[in-house]
Amino acid sequence: MKNVTTLVLGGGRGSRLYPLTKVRAKPAVPLAGKYRLIDIPLSNCINSGLNRVYVLTQFLSVSLHRHIRLTYRFDNFSGGFVELLAAQQTADAGTDWYQGTADAVRKNIRYIEQPDTEYVLILSGDQLYRMDYRDMLATHRQAGAQVTIGAIPVTRQAARAFGIMRIDPAGRVGGFLEKPQTDEEIDMVRLDPAWIDRHGIASGGRECLASMGIYIFNRDFLLEVLKKTTYQDFGKEVFPAAFRSRHVQVHLFDGYWEDIGTIRAFYEANLALAQPDPPFHLVSPTAPVYSRARYLPPSSFEGAQIKGSLIADGCHIGKGAVIENSVLGLRCLIGENVTIRNSIVMGGDYYEEPDAARPCGPSHPAIGIGDGSVIEGAIVDKNCRIGNNVRVVNEQGIENGQDAPDCVIRDGIPVVVKDAKLPDGWTLRQ
Repeated sequence: MKNVTTLVLGGGRGSRLYPLTKVRAKPAVPLAGKYRLIDIPLSNCINSGLNRVYVLTQFLSVSLHRHIRLTYRFDNFSGGFVELLAAQQTADAGTDWYQGTADAVRKNIRYIEQPDTEYVLILSGDQLYRMDYRDMLATHRQAGAQVTIGAIPVTRQAARAFGIMRIDPAGRVGGFLEKPQTDEEIDMVRLDPAWIDRHGIASGGRECLASMGIYIFNRDFLLEVLKKTTYQDFGKEVFPAAFRSRHVQVHLFDGYWEDIGTIRAFYEANLALAQPDPPFHLVSPTAPVYSRARYLPPSSFEGAQIKGSLIADGCHIGKGAVIENSVLGLRCLIGENVTIRNSIVMGGDYYEEPDAARPCGPSHPAIGIGDGSVIEGAIVDKNCRIGNNVRVVNEQGIENGQDAPDCVIRDGIPVVVKDAKLPDGWTLRQ
């Protein structure tokens, strides 16, 4: 795997994940209490024997850079690294904001022109899955392909949300249709489920192959595409042209895979991790999920009732609190008789020291959640100050709205923004 260079695409503005992306890049969004989204592809790389990784981003990359710098350090003899490549202007013409996935790679082409690179693995920074990329590289080599695309079988109904590929019996991709909506369009790209069964995966009624946004390129072919064309996007431009003249192979994957692209997807994926038998297991003896080591005390509880939840390090939960089907992040400070259901509370970046000069009282709560408050079906970002008897519940069933400075509703989910302050008695209203 030493001849593979990996590029992790950090995504654009992340507008569909707003307000979680208000102050951070999409790959830096917290996940499962103690991780960040970027930890998933980087952990997959490490577990696959890949240690030369570049992360491409251009929006609000400070916290992402800090996390990568403090987490992913390799020994001096392996030559391994994880480097952040933020969009920047140079003396070269056309070096400015990334205009698409292919354009982002083109503007960092010097990093894949190194003589010891034979293959380029391109990943997304906002997906939740576990994959050994060595298997995908084996498929690529055995097929003698110029490009290999990771694909997951989906049903006809689910196909409407993905880019669907048409393949021949050998697994060579011959066409691609982005988000087909009608039965006629789906029939154009469907395949016989028996083909999936013959490749060791139970089709279970699935008859379409969705692109996972995971690609392996022969380095020389990728350089040719980037230098001889002005294509800006892999999915919309590079692959449709390659299907006609190049060998594009499909690599089947049948594990858990979720694209964390919206507030609803983020919310549901996190809560699913708290279930007794989650679809994605954070615990794995052979392929762990890595993140930054923090020196925090164990979490403490005073007579709280906790059911079906994930509790990260450094939390304190007061008497009479009820925590159900929720995810509590690092340094969550929960008062007495607090109720948290079906919610994600991200916690704090730091513990707050007592300060006589800092205002206090009903209008100036401390970081954490005050006594008697109710958080239900919501997301509470980091460092929020939620006072006593606050109620963050979307009781009116609003789908999108409440664009207040401290709390918004997206996909029916109230999101308390980072560093928000909700005084005593605050209630969510439209």
